[in-house]
This record gives sequence, structure tokens and C-alpha cells, in this order.
Amino acid sequence: MLRVAVVGSGPSGCYTAQSLVQLDPEVCVDVLDRLPCPYGLVRYGVAPDHEKIKSLQGSLRTVLEHERVRFVGGIRVGGPGGVPVERLRELYHAVVYCVGAATDRRLGIPGEELPGCWSATEFVSWYSAHPDAADAGFLRGVRSAVVIGMGNVAVDVTRMLVRGAAELLPTDIPQAALDTLTASGVREVHMVGRRGPAQARFTTKELRELGGLPGTEVKVDPRELALDPVDPATLPAVQRRNVEVLRDWAARPPAPAGRHIGLRFFLRPVELLAQGDAGGPPGGALERGADRVGAVRFERTVPDGAGGVTGSGRFEVVPAQLVLRSVGYRGVPLDGLPFDAATGTVPNVAGRVVRDGVPSPGEYVAGWIKRGPTGVIGTNRPCAKETVLSLLADAPALARGDVPADPVATLRSAGVDPVSWNEWLSIERAEAALGAGLGRGVVKLADWEGLLGAAHPS
Repeated sequence: MLRVAVVGSGPSGCYTAQSLVQLDPEVCVDVLDRLPCPYGLVRYGVAPDHEKIKSLQGSLRTVLEHERVRFVGGIRVGGPGGVPVERLRELYHAVVYCVGAATDRRLGIPGEELPGCWSATEFVSWYSAHPDAADAGFLRGVRSAVVIGMGNVAVDVTRMLVRGAAELLPTDIPQAALDTLTASGVREVHMVGRRGPAQARFTTKELRELGGLPGTEVKVDPRELALDPVDPATLPAVQRRNVEVLRDWAARPPAPAGRHIGLRFFLRPVELLAQGDAGGPPGGALERGADRVGAVRFERTVPDGAGGVTGSGRFEVVPAQLVLRSVGYRGVPLDGLPFDAATGTVPNVAGRVVRDGVPSPGEYVAGWIKRGPTGVIGTNRPCAKETVLSLLADAPALARGDVPADPVATLRSAGVDPVSWNEWLSIERAEAALGAGLGRGVVKLADWEGLLGAAHPS
């Protein structure tokens, strides 16, 4: 019997486990996760008001409840206090790492370290109740926000910044985040991209949701749309529909509204200004650490004729007490595994981890750590299957190795205290009880103490 560990219980990890048990009638899979809760970014990355996408948890749940699949939460792999990669390899015939891309890309501009500038990942983790997140005072004193990026995550955080209590109350958003968001003074959000609407990466469905927010006006400058030389008729279907939606909004007359979303194009951030400098001339000296961000200085860009943009030498300052950068995820090294810093991935061939130019027996990757942060949730399914086919082709050689009959029992004997599937179900019940006590539906527990207390009530 082949025993396989899958590290990570998000979509790529669950799809890997699913392919393994579907393609090999005897393989047994342990799905390990650092957190006591499964589902990865489906639980901690999908906005709480996106119930349809969050419902994907149901299909992932079916995988984790399979008779030959076991969820093992609360297991750190690599790093201080974690199970070393080498030890994991001794416990299983094969290990598949599905650890995603855990950090974000930086802007690399002056002022990025000012208080008030965060990654969209940090903001999403906070309102999604990730136990490592904390309320960093994201919205304290904020009237105007800038979101830098033109992908679906940028749309998500823009939408969440202007959501009202009525729309968020039925979701599983933690109570503290709900109270903060609904009491915020944010009245204007600028979502900004350095290129044109034809290059934006959001989907049309996500984009249109911005136009349906109660009490919120979406503003698009027709002059910025006119800067894009691309003929919409030549675009793929999604981008063509995006441009059509944007043109429709640009043609609408101003409407009275309590909150405003501005979609801006052909603007490249070059500097974050502290509040003490925000009213000064563009390019004035920053008061490093004096106070929080007060504005973003952008340079107007123009198409370069090759699909990119170049600076025009013209600048614009946009006031903002909150700046969220949403310019892409990035993989991080895992102790004991090779890592390509240029791509943010583990070197591999068809999912087989490559060490010193040679595939490493029994070590595999799937998902973003394999291919980079590209595609949508469903893209992980064929990616996982490719890796599983590689693993099963290697199975005759792998199965000759000696491993414990129960690797999790071996870990327990070494002092590791994992969270079982039944204990995760206890967390689910605690979140349902918390919501009922607040007069809401399910409400997520947002800290380690609450999660582990619910998992181990004794």
C-alpha cells in the first residue's frame, strides 16, 4: 500500500488527494496542513460575500472525507518547530507539496513602509479570520483608499471597503471585522492600474459586482479609456466584455451616492507620501516614519506600442490614508526543498521536484508552488493530475521503501499534537454556535486560541 503525504489542504492539495485515490485503488493519503482548518484560500482568501465560490468547500470536503484520505491539521512542515522535510520523507513513500504562494509582490517604491500601506493579502486575511492576522488598524481615520492592481483580488478588497452591514451580516465574516468595516469612514476608493482596460486581469462577473453595490457610484474617466489603442473587437471575450462594461460606466452622468469607486488606468505608482507631505508639491521629501500614508504619487503612463507602457513625465497625486497593493502573490522557500527565487517556485519537471538537475525520488509539487500564481481555482485540477500521474509512474520504486504503518501515530509519539477531522468538525460546530449567539449564521473564529479551544474542548 502506497502512503502519500499531501502538504496543504487548499484546492491543489485536495485535487491531488482526489486524483490519487481515483487513479490508484490502494493508495492512502494524509493531507497535512499548518492550520487546524482545511480548504486553504477557499476559506481564507475568498471574500465572505462570495457564497457561490465559498460553496466549493463542499466538494473539497467530500475529498477529505474519503475513506482513504485523512485530514491532519495543525502540522507545521519545515521551519522552527516544524516537521523537517527529511523526516516527512522517512514517514511516507511520497510527499506532494501544495503550499501555494504565501506572500505578495512589492511595489519597490519610496514610502512603501509607511504605516497605512499593506498588501491586499494582509487585508484579506484579516476579514477572512486567518488566525495569523490581526486588526492592524487598517481603517482607522481612513476616508480615501487606493487599491493598486487590476485583478480579482483588487476588485474583492475594493468591494469589501464599501460594503454595508446589510450585505455583510449574512456572511461568515468575523464579528470584529464586520463591526470595523460597517463603522468605517471610507467614502472613496480608487482602484488603479498602470496599463489600460484591455490588460486588466479581473473577470467581467467580478467587475460588474462593483456596479451593483447599494449607495455606491462607480466612476470611469472616458479620457483614460481613450488612451488604450487596442481595438476591443480584437480582444478575447473576457477583456472585450470588460471594456464594454467600463465604457458603459464612463458614459453615465454623475449620480448622488454616499460612496464612490474610481477605476483609474495608465497610472504607475512612483512614491507614497506621508500625511505631513501629502499637501506639498509632488516629489517632496518624505517624513520617514513621521505618520501614516497620506497620498500616492502616480506617473501617467502611455502605451509603448509593444503591449507595455512607458512613463510620460506627468504626475498626479491621489489622497489616500490607506494603500493596498494587489500586484500578485509570490511563493516562499520551504526549508529542505530547492527553490527558484526568480520564479518563486520549486524546480520541477511535470511535478517531480528537481535537485541539482535530477528528479528527487518521492518528492513532488502541485499548485502555485509548482507553476507560479496563475489561473483560477479550477486550474489546479489538471495541474494536480499531472503531478499524480508522475507520482504513480514512480510508484513501483517508491513502494519498496519502508515506512511506518501509521505515520500520524509516529508523529504523535514524537510530541506532535495534530488536529483530526473530527476535531475540525468541533470547530465548525463552535462557529455555528457563535453565529447563533450573535443572531447571525456561521461566524468564523478568528484566533488560534479560539480555534484550538474549539478543537480540544477538554
